[in-house]
Amino acid sequence: MANRRDSRIEPSFEGPPQARSSSGLSVSEEDRVVPSNRKASAKRKPSKAKSQRGGRGRSRRGLFGVLGRLFYWCFVLAIWGGIAVAGVVIYYGAKMPAATTWSIPDRAPNIKIVSADGQLIANRGMSGGEAVGLHEMSPYIPEAVIAIEDRRFYSHFGVDPIGLSRAMVTNLLGGHFSQGGSTLTQQLAKNLFLTPDRTLERKVQEVLLSLWLEHKHTKDQILEMYLNRVYFGSGAYGVEAASRRYFGKSARDVTLSEAALLAGLLKAPSRLSPARDPKAAEERSQLVLAAMREEGKISEKELKTALSAPATRSPSYWTGSENYVADTIMEELPDLIGDVRGDIVIDSTVDLTLQKLAEQSIRKLIDDSGKKLNVTQGALVSIDDSGAVRAMVGGYDYSTSQFDRASEARRQPGSAFKPFVYMAALEAGRTPDSIRNDAPIKIGNWTPDNYGGKYFGKVTLATALAKSLNSVAAQLTMEVGPNAVVEAAHRMGIQSDLQANTSIALGTSEVTPLELTSAYVPFANGGYKPDIHFIRRITGADGKVLYDSGGSGSAPRVIKPEIVGMMNSMMTGTVEVGTAKKAAFAWPSAGKTGTSQNSRDAWFVGYTANLTTGVWFGNDDGTPMKKVTGGALPAQAWHEFMVAAHEGVPVRPLPGTWKSTPPDTIVPDDIPSVDNNQQAPVPSVTVGQQQPQTTRTSDPAPQPAAPVRAARPAQTVDADGFNMPSDDGTTASVGHPVPPGSVGGPLKKRQTSILDILGGG
Repeated sequence: MANRRDSRIEPSFEGPPQARSSSGLSVSEEDRVVPSNRKASAKRKPSKAKSQRGGRGRSRRGLFGVLGRLFYWCFVLAIWGGIAVAGVVIYYGAKMPAATTWSIPDRAPNIKIVSADGQLIANRGMSGGEAVGLHEMSPYIPEAVIAIEDRRFYSHFGVDPIGLSRAMVTNLLGGHFSQGGSTLTQQLAKNLFLTPDRTLERKVQEVLLSLWLEHKHTKDQILEMYLNRVYFGSGAYGVEAASRRYFGKSARDVTLSEAALLAGLLKAPSRLSPARDPKAAEERSQLVLAAMREEGKISEKELKTALSAPATRSPSYWTGSENYVADTIMEELPDLIGDVRGDIVIDSTVDLTLQKLAEQSIRKLIDDSGKKLNVTQGALVSIDDSGAVRAMVGGYDYSTSQFDRASEARRQPGSAFKPFVYMAALEAGRTPDSIRNDAPIKIGNWTPDNYGGKYFGKVTLATALAKSLNSVAAQLTMEVGPNAVVEAAHRMGIQSDLQANTSIALGTSEVTPLELTSAYVPFANGGYKPDIHFIRRITGADGKVLYDSGGSGSAPRVIKPEIVGMMNSMMTGTVEVGTAKKAAFAWPSAGKTGTSQNSRDAWFVGYTANLTTGVWFGNDDGTPMKKVTGGALPAQAWHEFMVAAHEGVPVRPLPGTWKSTPPDTIVPDDIPSVDNNQQAPVPSVTVGQQQPQTTRTSDPAPQPAAPVRAARPAQTVDADGFNMPSDDGTTASVGHPVPPGSVGGPLKKRQTSILDILGGG
């Protein structure tokens, strides 16, 4: 036990660690449960340095951890975002028709209207212009559009991620939507298939359709489709329509500055249209030019030249009187071929050179005399012997008023209606040498005064028509009856309703310039009434003929040849010695002036053997002009137009002949009716001291001899009484101061009455 006690080693906490036995046990300061404070400061220093090195390591590990976690969660979000986008695409894509059924919709059909010599009059339809191939149009146009709208057009796959990202950043920084990221392909997809609604569904469908377009078509095909369909403002769809609308030229001939203006319109077509805001359009075009220079599309010299070009000033609407013709053609089109389902070409009857001459003649007179004479509007219609309308002006300026006064405005024709009165009288047996007494008369409560209150006494019908004597026209209307006058006018081509009363002698029933002019055509062509037409032929894009007017070979005869000769003889006097002397020119011509009450309307309708032309001047609101008559502005405009229209054309005489010969017989008891389809016998009319007698012969061919009229001195009679002279020059009293006012009824066979004998009929 002692040995064991001696050999036991007791724990000791004394002395430094070095003095302890290597075989014994020892406890250091660090082994204490509660260490003492001894030497704490000495041991703390190395511990602090070590902790600093360890802290920097932990900081690096924490930063990388944060970045790692951020990357991780971004990756997770990207995955889920991709899944969400895919889901949206699948959802909205499933609502679209199957891709195998997708096809490019047909472009809205264009209606190209050309003149008789092939010049373009107008393009109509939804597009307003024909499609132009990319290789046909000015190369500046596609370059300008790509530079400002889609610079990476030829490199992206239908959607431009770079452009879309740039637009998003710009919009976020600007705080509002100022840029769009749509490519030209996306814009085409929207125009072809979708509505302009800004919805997520529409945007997704736009992207899908863009990818399909890029897969099915080349870049050039996509660009060509886009340029031929996009809206350029002011009703113009496609570059051809826009070029015609703003520059009056084809897209083939557009200059650099003009191409820049067109490309600039795409951002806001309506707001930037040069027809609405020329300054804004010009400023936008300068941005386009700068973009083209930046992309290397143009040189510095080209840029300076384009910037120095004058700003484009476009009218607020199409201008040019040929648009009145185009409007009329568009109204007739459905009745000829029905619905238009493809591009068509309409060959019109209009001569564009004559059309411009007609427009100039109307505008020049209004510009020169409009303010002085209170005239604001005019109209002109010119028709050839076949019924083809060669020119039609419906107003002073189409761009300010599209109302067609030539075919739509009904106005009182005044004395321009009298030829139908005289024609009815000739058909009832009178002749140009029949005499009436031009004096004040009263018919019921109506007193038809002559213009200026001047009366000529005993005059021939030829003189009465040449001088447009109202008294004589009223007498003739009473003799043959208003219904006979109405029937004659409708037979000749008047379509408007006419009031069968005595005042119709002075043209109180309203007509349009087109129908009044057309009613004079039978006088010019020998007595035939052709169909009045604007369209010669209509063909499809494949050249197939859809309509052909077929010529005018079937026009019915509406006047006997002898009546044509008499009427042309009398109306030649209007131009030679009557109220339309200002209209006279080198060609044989005839016509009639007309002036409505208080000079509200002024007319002249005249003709040669080639053309029948009617002219009207007045105001839309019916306010009176300042003493403007048919022999003034209308006759002047007619003269200017007809002289130019007949330049270089061989002279032709008017159809029909008539001349005075010594008479020795009486008027026949019966007056043959007019056969509209058969040629009638030609009477040889003689006039002298006795009652005239007609002898019937075969229908002769028109002779070039000029008509000769018997000259009778005009005499002034006592205005207190109404005495009708007989053909022998003596005066016979009728027994009443005025003729009865209830003469009327249709034209029919009649017995010679005492009124005929006393009246010289």
